[in-house]
Amino acid sequence: METEIISPEHTQTEYPNVGAIAVARDGVGPCGTLSGGQVSPGRSRKRSIIIFVVVSLLNAGLLALLWSQLVTPAPGLNNSSTGNALTSTNDPLKGKPAPDFTLAALGTHAEPPIHLANLRGKPVVINFWASWCSPCADEAPLLQAAWQHAGTKGVIFIGIDYQDTQSDGLSFLQKQGITYPSAIDANGATAINYGVTGTPETFFIDRRGVVVATVRSQITAQQLQTDVALLTR
Repeated sequence: METEIISPEHTQTEYPNVGAIAVARDGVGPCGTLSGGQVSPGRSRKRSIIIFVVVSLLNAGLLALLWSQLVTPAPGLNNSSTGNALTSTNDPLKGKPAPDFTLAALGTHAEPPIHLANLRGKPVVINFWASWCSPCADEAPLLQAAWQHAGTKGVIFIGIDYQDTQSDGLSFLQKQGITYPSAIDANGATAINYGVTGTPETFFIDRRGVVVATVRSQITAQQLQTDVALLTR
């Protein structure tokens, strides 16, 4: 009786390729790639999140840089050590003759025009203001009080109403109790000569007619006292 010998190749069970089954089932190949070389949705989503975070951080950095540039004072403008007023350490007018002007007086009675040249030999404080300016209203009592004190020492105060109507200007003076001389710069020409870019701004002129100090913002009591002292020493 012959024994049939079965070859080894017939005894082996053929198993399907496991990798092929995985591809067929999930459609995902090695390293998270889809069959055909496409990136899996999960991996693509993760990459999108990373890109979004990086772009957001860059935008935040740019915004922070822009903000720092906006809040940094321009060269030559420093915060006064005596308050929040901005004083210009190298203002183009400082040390130079104050621009002359002749402006109509602002008052309830007929008064002659105010001519700066006629005040040569006297220290002068010029304050540019406007009836619609809130900081101007805030500093008005300080200026009035300073004039009442410094006026006894010969210091002249002049308020210049900037691009305003006469009626609004008069209402402001009456409401704030301003009694020192005021004029109206209806077309803004005098303000331009003084380099005024907004209100309020204050200029201190010595007896020679030279600008010795400027405050190009709302003034503080201590700054006003310090700069008036420059005119009376």
